[in-house]
Amino acid sequence: MAKVYAGPRLRRLREERGLRQAELARMLGISPGYLNQMEHDSRPLTVPVLLRLTETFGVEPDFFSTRDTGRLLAELREALADELTDGRVTPSDLGELASRLPSVAQLLLELGRRHHALADRLAETATPTERGAPVAAWAGAVPAEHAGPAVPAEHAVPAADAERRGRAGPVGARGARTPGAPHEEIREFFYRRRNYLHEVDLAAEKLAEEIGVRPGEVLRRLEARLVDRHGVRVLPHAGPEQHRYDPESRVLSVSGRLRPGQQAFRMATQLALLEYDQGLSRLAGEDFPPGSDSWSLARIGVANYFAAALILPYRAFHTAAEEVRYDIERLADRFGLGYETVCHRLSTLQRPRLRGVPFSFVRVDRAGNMSKRQSATGFHFSHTGGTCPLWNVYEAFAAPGRIHVQIAAMPDGERYLWIARTVTRRQGGWGDPAKSFAIGLGCEIPHAARLVYSDGLDLGNAAVATPIGMGCRSCERLDCPQRAAPPAGVPLAVDEHSSTFIPYPVRRRPGV
Repeated sequence: MAKVYAGPRLRRLREERGLRQAELARMLGISPGYLNQMEHDSRPLTVPVLLRLTETFGVEPDFFSTRDTGRLLAELREALADELTDGRVTPSDLGELASRLPSVAQLLLELGRRHHALADRLAETATPTERGAPVAAWAGAVPAEHAGPAVPAEHAVPAADAERRGRAGPVGARGARTPGAPHEEIREFFYRRRNYLHEVDLAAEKLAEEIGVRPGEVLRRLEARLVDRHGVRVLPHAGPEQHRYDPESRVLSVSGRLRPGQQAFRMATQLALLEYDQGLSRLAGEDFPPGSDSWSLARIGVANYFAAALILPYRAFHTAAEEVRYDIERLADRFGLGYETVCHRLSTLQRPRLRGVPFSFVRVDRAGNMSKRQSATGFHFSHTGGTCPLWNVYEAFAAPGRIHVQIAAMPDGERYLWIARTVTRRQGGWGDPAKSFAIGLGCEIPHAARLVYSDGLDLGNAAVATPIGMGCRSCERLDCPQRAAPPAGVPLAVDEHSSTFIPYPVRRRPGV
């Protein structure tokens, strides 16, 4: 077992419980001096101490894991790119902040988001002429407590984008709202919960047992529940919508163009809204003000989670996944559902004491737009500058329908096994455009042997891994010939007398 240094997390846990060092040391059966050394990272957490902590406080062992540090560091590099370039902070400063003071780092990111949201609002109120001017021109309109560095003109946001990004967001410090793009906030909502909602999963599994959900009978059982308990009739329709529920007539119309698994998902989502309405509102209200766009989207997101947990009950699905070693296509056949639905459910199997493989899940289109991303791992998805072109999710488009496997290494040395495949949806007739996406599912290498896709791969050989990054702007691989944008915080080497194979050569600092 690798040594675990988690002093700041241990100290924060103790302070949240209102305990003095001597009290916690007595509970753990160690001396106060030894506890003090662990809290200051002079000594690692030992296995006996870790076990006592999990038993005493009811936290999982991965509470003390540092796997989030890479993601947090990447977000800091993105948020403070200009400060890095100007030399006001260094990469080592950010690394120290992310590893030793993660709560302070999160607060710094929160303040940065508020600053950018304020700039967006100012851009929204500007005239067309003013929209091209630096935000500094409106400095007089900024409250003193929010004053910050001027935003360059090229970063000014058009009013339409400002309106999209400036709606109600997560509840920040002292109840203040942090505006942002609602759909982006929902992704963060699930990421903060490791893409697992324990209360919702249990409620859905209980309902599945009550109504007898099992492969081959899902549609019939769901329809019977809607009719018998709620008086809701399910009727087919041929309109452009996938489904529509009319509360007055109590009719749920489901498109006949959906496959049976998709119809079941829509029916299960409606059951969630009918049977778990208060739970949806309560969970959404933990992060968002009731009535806001983000709150409504969070309710829908939790309802969708409930639906997946209802048609794929946790214990039955987890048992099947372990039995077939996470063979996605076999699971899709067994449960009669689509490839994407199965992948999404696999990314949620994080129930305490019955965990599946912790996965990251992503859906992208040919243009690189990332429409879904969830993670039960420390994998970081870039917010700016796109994703890495060396990632196999893009290779999947070259051979549609075939599963692509890749061992990928991040700049921090963490390695992942990624499985990628395309899915195509055709809802119309001849001549109507189809929607194609690449679905990626990745896990950390220590878990890879549990997957059938690892057979024949040299998981222990770091040299076979493809070096990828979190997006060109935040990637630390300065010599990458595939780089599409200059790295943040590193000065470029501009020389009119020479050229290089690297698109954006940088000036090396002394000793680097």
